[in-house]
Amino acid sequence: MASLMTCSRTSGFLGGKLILKVSFPLFILQNNTNNNIKGGCIVVIAALLVILLMILILPLVNRYIEHNIEYFLFSMGVAAAFVSGVFSYDLIIHIFKNHLLYLVTVAVFLSGLLFEIFKDKFKTLIEITIARIPLKVFVFLVIVILGLTASIITAIIASIILVEIIHLLPLKHKDKVVITVIASLSIGMGAALTPIGEPLATIATSKLNESFLYLFTTLGIYIIPAVLALGFLGLLYINKLEKNSLIIEENYVEEAEEIKKIERFQFIFIQAFKIFVFILALELLGAGFKPVIDNYIIHLDSRLLYWINVTSAVLDNATLAAAEISPHMTTEQIRAILMGLLISGGMLIPGNIPNIISAGKLNIKSREWALVGIPLSLIGLIIYFIVLFVI
Repeated sequence: MASLMTCSRTSGFLGGKLILKVSFPLFILQNNTNNNIKGGCIVVIAALLVILLMILILPLVNRYIEHNIEYFLFSMGVAAAFVSGVFSYDLIIHIFKNHLLYLVTVAVFLSGLLFEIFKDKFKTLIEITIARIPLKVFVFLVIVILGLTASIITAIIASIILVEIIHLLPLKHKDKVVITVIASLSIGMGAALTPIGEPLATIATSKLNESFLYLFTTLGIYIIPAVLALGFLGLLYINKLEKNSLIIEENYVEEAEEIKKIERFQFIFIQAFKIFVFILALELLGAGFKPVIDNYIIHLDSRLLYWINVTSAVLDNATLAAAEISPHMTTEQIRAILMGLLISGGMLIPGNIPNIISAGKLNIKSREWALVGIPLSLIGLIIYFIVLFVI
């Protein structure tokens, strides 16, 4: 890699807290005609593309990797950072100095612990509530409240609560799937309003070196109406079922067994640790892919960025956000990237944390999710493309 270190560029990590002089091979392609250096740069770029393809494909074809995505992404992040020549002791130290890394982890752990302590009272409360108010109103409130509070209680805890509620609903499995997909999209979007809610918001806030409420002020005007609209969509769906007399009681042994898993202290601890590893992985990925982003992505038109991020349907949106977002981007570009990621994340199970938790605990298959998630997210993408770029 010594031949690649001839072109240095000042780079900021973790919201500008780290200043490193690092080599970005892509710049050499533009400024140095030495054939050996060019050849080395091409190798580096090819290696980064291979890493990106591995991130996109392997979780889909290997169940073990899918279930251990955090550790897989961490290894890919380390590889990308090494390939780009940015891996260093200073980088690691400054990543661990990121207070959001610990804030999110502790929030996830404490929220899960509180839920574990009060879960029996919660179940009783849900059963009483369902018996006293119309089911369609209850579903509307669940979708909206979990969506709007996910940024405080975290997307993981909101998803765990959703699983408990969905389990108690007097619906057929296929109808539970519909409500779960709608609610998970609501949670995924709402959680992005603060850095606590989900890794995407944490990474975006950190990399842009912005305040705690930056995403709320930047995206709130788009996300809050979307959460309300999703709640209304759930209400309409239940209303249709009630008119057709399709509300029945159906409980699955598989669901009951899976739900037991989320009510264990061990699960709470493991989930908090995985979030910690997840954020480390995303920081490393962001550093490793920075050369590609700085030379190709940040110069693209915002409208193109919006649609490129449909790829978040097959990869957790926080991973793409870590790779794409740069402090050099305009507010319009950042808004396009984040909205594209958030909406597309509802298409398939791997696209977002709420999807993964809910599908796993409620025994929802990939095809079942896709039949609802793809059309729902595509409609959302079209609507928000018009709102963001046409009106």
